[in-house]
Amino acid sequence: MNKSLELSIEEAINLIKESKKIYIASHVQPDGDNIGSILALGMAIKKINKNVKILKVDDVPSDYHFLPNLELIKEYDIDSPIDLFISLDSSDMDRLGLGKEFALKANKIINIDHHITNDKFGDINIISTSSGATGEIIYQFIRKMNVDIDKSIATCLYTAISTDTGNFMYSNTTYLTHMIAAELLKTGIDINDININLYQSRSMERTKLFVDSLSNLEIYLDGEIGIVYVTQEMLETNNANLEDTEGIVSFIRDIDSIEVACLLKEMGKDEIKVSLRSKRKIDVAKICSKYNGGGHVRAAGCTINATIDEAKKLILTDIEKAFR
Repeated sequence: MNKSLELSIEEAINLIKESKKIYIASHVQPDGDNIGSILALGMAIKKINKNVKILKVDDVPSDYHFLPNLELIKEYDIDSPIDLFISLDSSDMDRLGLGKEFALKANKIINIDHHITNDKFGDINIISTSSGATGEIIYQFIRKMNVDIDKSIATCLYTAISTDTGNFMYSNTTYLTHMIAAELLKTGIDINDININLYQSRSMERTKLFVDSLSNLEIYLDGEIGIVYVTQEMLETNNANLEDTEGIVSFIRDIDSIEVACLLKEMGKDEIKVSLRSKRKIDVAKICSKYNGGGHVRAAGCTINATIDEAKKLILTDIEKAFR
C-alpha cells in the first residue's frame, strides 16, 4: 500500500475515533465483498466502543446468511444528523441506493473501494485499484486500527476476498491477496464450512435456472463471445429469484474459446442488467462505461433501459467493437 493511502487510512481512523454517530453501508444488489466488508469493519469499530450502525440497503442473498453477526445489518430511519458515513465497495453514491440519503446528511464521508471507476465522492477517499477486493483494504484498515481480528471478523474478510477473486482464480488475485488470506486462516476460521456455504450449496431452483439459461446460449465472433439471458418468466418458471443468477456469467466465461461472456438479466419492463466478464484482453469496464456502468477490467456491469432483445443487440455491437 502506497504512502498516500496509508495517510488516508490514518486520517480516516482518526475521524472514526472523533465521531459519535457512524453509519456504514455498501451498494445495492449486495455480493460477498460487500457483505463481508461492512460486517468486518462494523465489528471492528464496535471493538473500540463507537456507536456504529450497518445500514441495510438491499436484501442479503441467502449465500451469505451463514456469516457471523449478520443481524447487525438493519434498516434505519434518518432521525438526526450523522457524524460520519462510511461507504464500502461502491463506485459512486447512486449505487448506495437509500444509503445515499444517509451519506448526504453526514458531516463527513469516508469512501473505501477498489473499483477503477470510483468517482471519489468522499471527504476521505481510500481507493486501491490494485486490491483484489475491498475486503483486502478493510483487513489493512483494521490492522491499522490496532483491533484484534477474531474468527468472526476473519470469516467475513475471507468471504469478501474469496468471492471477489473467484475463489482466488481471477486476475485481480495478487501475492498480497494470498498473504492476507493466510493471516486470516491463522485465526482458526473454518475454511471448509465457508467454502461449502459459498461454493457447494447451490439450491435446486438455482440449478434449474442455470440449466435453463444455458439452453439460450448464443456464440459470436468465432466462439470468442458468449451471451445468455434470464427473463422474469424464467425466474417464475424455476421458482428462482435474481440472486440465483450468480455464477452463470462466470460459467460462460470458462468455456475454452470465450474471451467475453455476457449475461442479460431482465429486472423489469425495459430494464436490463448486464454483467460482463473477460479473460485476457478485453476491458469490459470500458464497455460498461458507455451505459454509466463500471467495475473492473475483467468484471463489470451496467443497466440498459430497453427490451432484452434490444439490449442484446446494443451490447453485442459494443463488445464486437472492443475486439477491433
